[in-house]
Formats: sequence, C-alpha cells, structure tokens
Amino acid sequence: MEPNAFEEVIRFALEREKEAVKFYQDCSDISKRSGMKQAFLEMAGEEKKHVRLLENFKPGDINKVVIRKIPNLKVSDYMVDIPFSEDMGYQDLLILAMKKEESAFNLYTSLAATKDDPDLQKLFQMLAQEELKHKNRLEKEYDDVVYGDN
Repeated sequence: MEPNAFEEVIRFALEREKEAVKFYQDCSDISKRSGMKQAFLEMAGEEKKHVRLLENFKPGDINKVVIRKIPNLKVSDYMVDIPFSEDMGYQDLLILAMKKEESAFNLYTSLAATKDDPDLQKLFQMLAQEELKHKNRLEKEYDDVVYGDN
C-alpha cells in the first residue's frame, strides 16, 4: 500500500469521526432532557474511541486487523431519517443515531468496494465494521426498548 493512500484514508476517516463527535456533542448541548444529554455524550465518547484508534493506526497494523462478521439487524434500514430536535424522545434519538451509523457503514463499505489495493480495502472494511458494531448495539437497544414495550 502506498503511504500517501494510507494517510489519505486515515485523514478522511478522522474527519468523519471528528464530525460525528461534534454532532453528538452539539446534540447534547442543545438537548433539554438530561437523559438525552447523557446518551449523546456516550455516543460522542464512542466516536472519540474511533478517533484515538485512527490517530494511532499505522500501515503495519493492517496485518493485525481481523474482519469479523457483525450481524446487521437492518432495523434502521427501513426507517426514515429524522432531524435532530432538542426535545426528542429516546426512540427518536435511537433512530437518529442508528441512521448516522448506518450512513457511515454504507460509506466505508462503498469505498472499500472501489479500491483495488487489498490493504486499502481491508482498512475501509475495518472502519465499516466499527460503524456496524455501533449500529448493531443501537438496534439491539431499539429492539429491547421500543419493540420490547409492545
């Protein structure tokens, strides 16, 4: 893998992750409900973990990456995007977060498919896998809270 290509991918991914941190922090700042503020801060914390991972990731680390099959529950795939509202309820918060993670997963998956370099493909697959882990966690929460109440 060319060093410039690796650095470009890392820089691109870092920008996306930092945008996600800022989005969730902004949502926390704007939200009027204390429970929602905390939930947004937790999501920002998850994205900060991605930032730290990427900041410390070196080209040789690609060989250590194991791509695992993460179940895609596809709960959010059938939902409509909703805008942030400062008084949104927990269900809407979950939908907003699931759609955000779904979008990131789809972006990295698409980018992996466009690369000929196996290392770059694996790097994008790793990033997609991380987003899918978050999406899966949120979808399980949605299933437990929203569907579980019915």
